[in-house]
Amino acid sequence: MRLRRRRRRPNAAQTFGAFFVFAGVMHFVVPRTYAAIMPDWVPAHMPLVYASGVAEIAGGAGVLHPRTRQAAAWWSVATLVAVFPANVHMAQHPERYRVPGGRWALYGRLPLQGAAVAWALAAARV
Repeated sequence: MRLRRRRRRPNAAQTFGAFFVFAGVMHFVVPRTYAAIMPDWVPAHMPLVYASGVAEIAGGAGVLHPRTRQAAAWWSVATLVAVFPANVHMAQHPERYRVPGGRWALYGRLPLQGAAVAWALAAARV
């Protein structure tokens, strides 16, 4: 009789880590998109786009390894908090952005930052 192997479901660290690495890589793939959402009062848009991409890649990769998981999760939370003003800026200026759902979709994105913070903290507990 052949035993059936159970497939292990990915945990919060694996899913958050992969998501955050992907999100960070996208800062290098489409940097102008990220620069466009930054508030006007923030200086040096492009260098900060690249820096936030590196921060996201580092946080996501760090969450994947048990030894660095907790520190990387908190790093990721700090990164999410740091980029939150860009999401608020988008919601306050919907005329600048073509997004399906318009203004309401942009305001709807704001609580998702909280969900991402919760996801990062869940990854720290794995």
